Order: sequence, then structure tokens, then C-alpha cells
Amino acid sequence: MAGTDLKLLYRELVSLEIELWDGIEGRLRAEYDLALTSFEVLHLLLRRPGRRIQDIAEEFSITVGGTSKVVDRLEAAGLCGRRANPNDRRSSIVELTPEGRKLVEGALKVFEEELKLRIGSVIPEESVREVTAVLSTLRAAGRALDAERRAAGQTPVPAMRAPKQPGRSAS
Repeated sequence: MAGTDLKLLYRELVSLEIELWDGIEGRLRAEYDLALTSFEVLHLLLRRPGRRIQDIAEEFSITVGGTSKVVDRLEAAGLCGRRANPNDRRSSIVELTPEGRKLVEGALKVFEEELKLRIGSVIPEESVREVTAVLSTLRAAGRALDAERRAAGQTPVPAMRAPKQPGRSAS
């Protein structure tokens, strides 16, 4: 594949990710005063209750410190709480509060509606599955390459990034 084609694909993927993030976050902020980063954490806690900070960080490939800050803000807003982990005294379990559950369930409807408008109404379901499979393959290959490089002591590759990124809010 020509280098120009790869550069164009890269630019399209990055631009799409930023535009999707900004569009969905704009709607969540307007209707629920909720940043997409916060929604993602709350949504994970709804889908998979009883997560530790470490679990959340791994799920999103972000730092434990960054994850802890997001959870601190959500906890201060009364949307989640921490309880002692019965299996490990060094960690806590993060759980939705009733208010957090109600908020994320409402915000989930907006999130799904935006996905349908921005993706589902544009490409057929079969294409969604195909693109998803291709992107999963690319991500897996990238993670394998990064692991090989770390193991070989080659080019430093950060294992996880902080949650705040250009075009995104970490709150």
C-alpha cells in the first residue's frame, strides 16, 4: 500500500475520532452537563459493576492517576462511590450511586442516538461489522508491536496515556 494512502487513512481515522468525540460530548454536555470521559467511566460501571480504579484504567488504556482523578470528580458529584475491596485491602471498588445510575441511563440514550445518527444512518450494519473487525485487528497488531518493542528495549512506547487529549476534556 502506498505511503500516501496510509497517511490519508491515518488522517481520516484521527479526524473521525475527534469529530465523533466532540459531537457526542457536545450533546452530552448540553443535555446532561456530562463530559464524555465521565460518561465512559459511568457507562463502564453500569455495564460491569464492581470495578477497581486499575480495572477502569486498563479498560480505557489510561493512567491509574488520571483515572483516579476522573473517579474523584464523579464521586464528589455524587455519581459514584468507593467501598473497601473485600479481596484486596489496598484497593477500592467503585460503584454507581442511584443518582449516577439514573444519569448514565439517560445519557446512554443520547449516546446511542448520536451513534445512530453519525454512523448507523450513514453506513449499513454489515459495513459497521466489517469496519469494527478491521479496526480491532489494527488495534491488536499495534498493541503486539508495542509489546515487542518494550520487550526488546526499543523505542520507548508509553504503556498508557493520560485521559486528557487534544479535542477532549478529561472532566
